[in-house]
Amino acid sequence: MSNDPDLTVEARTPLERAWAEAAALLDEDLRRRDSAERTRRAYAVDLRQFASWTTAQSLSPADVGPKDVRRFIAHLSQGGAAPSTSARKLAALRALFASQREHGYVAQNPADLVSTPRRADHLPRVLSAREAASLLDGIPAANPLEQRDRAMFELAYSCGLRAEEIVSLRISDIDHDSEQVRVEGKGRKTRFVPVGEPAMAAVRLYLERARGALQAPADANGTVPAPGERGTRAHSGDGSARALFLSKTGRPLGTSDVRRRLRTWTARVGVAEGSSPHALRHSFATHLLDGGADLRSIQEMLGHASVSSTQIYTRVESARLRSAYARSHPRA
Repeated sequence: MSNDPDLTVEARTPLERAWAEAAALLDEDLRRRDSAERTRRAYAVDLRQFASWTTAQSLSPADVGPKDVRRFIAHLSQGGAAPSTSARKLAALRALFASQREHGYVAQNPADLVSTPRRADHLPRVLSAREAASLLDGIPAANPLEQRDRAMFELAYSCGLRAEEIVSLRISDIDHDSEQVRVEGKGRKTRFVPVGEPAMAAVRLYLERARGALQAPADANGTVPAPGERGTRAHSGDGSARALFLSKTGRPLGTSDVRRRLRTWTARVGVAEGSSPHALRHSFATHLLDGGADLRSIQEMLGHASVSSTQIYTRVESARLRSAYARSHPRA
């Protein structure tokens, strides 16, 4: 927004400086907690909008009360913001005032006293077990790119991986002896997830026959990289940080590459067209629940911070059962 205050410490007015210092302090706290860069960027955008609104109301961080936060959320709704957008911005405000309270600048967190806007209850897209099997079995393994894609999506479905987690995997994250994968999830939290035999076989085939063919043969200056430097995440040069999945030019894949390749295969195979990597993750969790796994185990494998996030899959199962009942029972 063109009239947003400049959230930098060099901001012009006293109010702008107050909001800039509060935002900078929150960012320092988030960095110290190793929060994801994407989270920090999103909070910065949301706080810039809130600072613009409060500056127009002549409110500093210390002046804001629960009523002001409610008025801001109402202002967003009147402007056409979806409940999910308002909920995200409220989360940013809670983080901001939690930081202010932690450092002794406010006595309480006014955003804690404001109810989160109710979001639409959208259930995640889930493939049936038959659809998942048809999709994965439909990806051939005749060349390096096909072998990579087969390994990538077998692993995504076998372990419930996010797209960001897929592209962050390193060769050393695959434990062939224990048949498990080390995953660095949100907030850089590490978890270990079992890998099914079809996925392990696909990964072994990819590593043995495809990855070497995809490695970039040389840097731009014509120098062949050392083995530990090829295809590294962010090209760090760290030999233990070699990216597992490479593009056809030998570079680490991005999340957009993963989504694009999955769309290609769902269209080509003719199963679950348009599905995203997150649909494979949802399918992983739902099929575990169908098979009798408990929510706590599924929570741990998904890397959810709270079991409440995992409980959505009980609603997926409930919706599936209601649908089956409606189709089948004579007096439904």
